[in-house]
Amino acid sequence: MAFCSFLCGGKTSNRREHRKKSSMTWRVFSLKELHSATNNFNYDNKLGEGGFGSVYWGQLWDGSQIAVKRLRVWSNKAEMEFAVEVEILGRVRHKNLLALRGYCAEGQERLIVYDYMPNLSLLSHLHGHHLGECVLDWGRRMSIAIGSAEGIAYLHHHATPHIIHRDIKASNVLLDSDFQARVADFGFAKLIPDGATHVNTKVKGTLGYLAPEYAMFGKASESCDVYSFGILLLEVASGKKPIEKPSPTVKQAITDWALPLARERRFEEIADPRLNGKYEEAELKRVVLVALICAQSKPEKRPTMLEVVGLLKGESKEKLSSLENDEMFRPEPAMSCQGLSGPDDNSDSITEEKDSRVDLKQETNSLPEAAAHIS
Repeated sequence: MAFCSFLCGGKTSNRREHRKKSSMTWRVFSLKELHSATNNFNYDNKLGEGGFGSVYWGQLWDGSQIAVKRLRVWSNKAEMEFAVEVEILGRVRHKNLLALRGYCAEGQERLIVYDYMPNLSLLSHLHGHHLGECVLDWGRRMSIAIGSAEGIAYLHHHATPHIIHRDIKASNVLLDSDFQARVADFGFAKLIPDGATHVNTKVKGTLGYLAPEYAMFGKASESCDVYSFGILLLEVASGKKPIEKPSPTVKQAITDWALPLARERRFEEIADPRLNGKYEEAELKRVVLVALICAQSKPEKRPTMLEVVGLLKGESKEKLSSLENDEMFRPEPAMSCQGLSGPDDNSDSITEEKDSRVDLKQETNSLPEAAAHIS
């Protein structure tokens, strides 16, 4: 089977050695153990459901809480996504990446076990189940922005080999008990060989977050994640979705809305109204400018994620001043902002075969908890 050939067989000793060197703590779970933890995958334990299957809350014998992702239907495609996610999560360990607890592969059952995130996903707080609670004050939003950036920077610059996530979005940023960000869902991730600038691949991901060069030509690189992260930053600052519908017949990308306001230095109009004006003006401006520079159409002009982390932290006044004076932020009322926009489509998400995953409307209204544990 694809899973066994990918993770087992000749790679077993290598994997064990890698796990030993990296002090990894994940393990193989038995199906019986996960049945017991989730009360036989009881409906009352279901956190949500997506295109992949269902996610369940569970509790192990030692009292620790887990989230169990259970594939709905076995297939070669699902098997490969499962294997890729387990392999990549088994390689990495960072405070801002969702930790792998283990996996189970018995018969045609494929399950991945993660730490349970009690505050669910960023999506659920910005657009979903927890929208009305408004617990994301500005301090927490800045922490989430910086933490997410540090997690992605680790994938791009410190993991060996480097990793492209390919599906950075609000539902894939989970929040622990302290509202610290954990980037999740590595089913679409790609390993980048040393020396390679990009990989050519079929397009996967969610519309509204896709970099233009990736959506049109299938060129996946670290810069594609940077673009997606720029969209995510604008979401965090504004509370708006990546693609809004001002009217039934009109769609507007968040960048097309935010860039003219940034050029006119009207940052207060970009801030999420639910903040009630309670934010640091300098930090808001910094987040918006970094977001837009990340989400520009030309990949060669986007910063690296290491640079993004430094900019968000305000580590260099010179770099921030240079960013503010970038030509894209010069007032040009007659200039179209379409160069920032991603591709338009009647659906909100696409995979390799262009079939629908979980669209943004579903994520917002019916899958807050599922989104919190890998969409």
